[in-house]
Amino acid sequence: MWFVTLLLLIFILGIIILVHEFGHFITAKKSGVHIYEFSIGMGPIIHTHKGKDKIDYNIRAFPIGGFVSMAGEVYEDDGKIKPEKFLCNKKAWQRFMILSAGVFNNFVMAFVFLFFIAMIWNPTPITPKLGTVLEGSAAMEAGLRSGDKIVSINGKKVHSWDVAQIYLYYERDVYDFTILRDGKEQTISVTPKVVEEDGEERRMFGFQIAAPSETGFLASLKYAWQKFWSIVQSMVVTLGGLFTGNLSLNALSGPVGMYQVVGESIQYGLSQIMYLIALLSINVGFLNILPFPAFDGGRIFFMIIEKIKGSKINPKLENTMNNVGFVLLMLLMVYITFQDILHLF
Repeated sequence: MWFVTLLLLIFILGIIILVHEFGHFITAKKSGVHIYEFSIGMGPIIHTHKGKDKIDYNIRAFPIGGFVSMAGEVYEDDGKIKPEKFLCNKKAWQRFMILSAGVFNNFVMAFVFLFFIAMIWNPTPITPKLGTVLEGSAAMEAGLRSGDKIVSINGKKVHSWDVAQIYLYYERDVYDFTILRDGKEQTISVTPKVVEEDGEERRMFGFQIAAPSETGFLASLKYAWQKFWSIVQSMVVTLGGLFTGNLSLNALSGPVGMYQVVGESIQYGLSQIMYLIALLSINVGFLNILPFPAFDGGRIFFMIIEKIKGSKINPKLENTMNNVGFVLLMLLMVYITFQDILHLF
């Protein structure tokens, strides 16, 4: 079973990376940028193919990333290539399209998957409305009832279950739920019951999510759109939680954590696997658009600074910052992976 889970994880990461890098690849190629290499994975090359277009298409050993190596990503780096074929010499709008195409592809892929999930299955609703409230639970004892719509948690606005789950993950003794009941808002304080599972403490509230009511083509489009933005918003909240200290880095998952999630998803069937692909695809797109060196968003940020100041940033400085950013990301990945491994024991 572990082998099947591993293969599925590699497949999921591979298709997400392929879709992302293909966005960079096809827009760069259509824009006349010289491309050296298209690689899926990182590390040593385990398979290579020289295309008729003289581009090296490679599969590398570790399925944790990928890249498109383009001429002149920061500055002219090859005296044999014509100046107009360097990325750095393309017009600003062309560079923006090339750099953002990977994120765009990931977002479109996620939207399509979410649409088909809604069309084929009965997806989890987005609106934070309570379904069954269990007898004897913390929620029932505090006064929450089936049909209550959550407006905010601990004073923070909630528009979806994705965001609500992030706020419920914050470690607190008491959670203040502002709910809408019979057209009126009221605040109810809930003290969750703490149980221990697999060596970790979990806070149990004792309510379920209300069942969805809309089905069909248009309802599926609506669901995909709302769910997409709900997931994006939850990522913004997560990022904010990391900066404020409400969430620790231990809340993040690396390859080991993703392996566990994939194993759990297999038990729930194809719909959960498709949702995981959509979720991870949005994750990849969201992270890459952040204005951090080594990310696509970081390169776009440098480009925006160039437009504001009216001249190019020192190429060596930009290249150094991108390299430092990449090293920091690798160190973060090592730390998260180490924490994932510790959670196994």
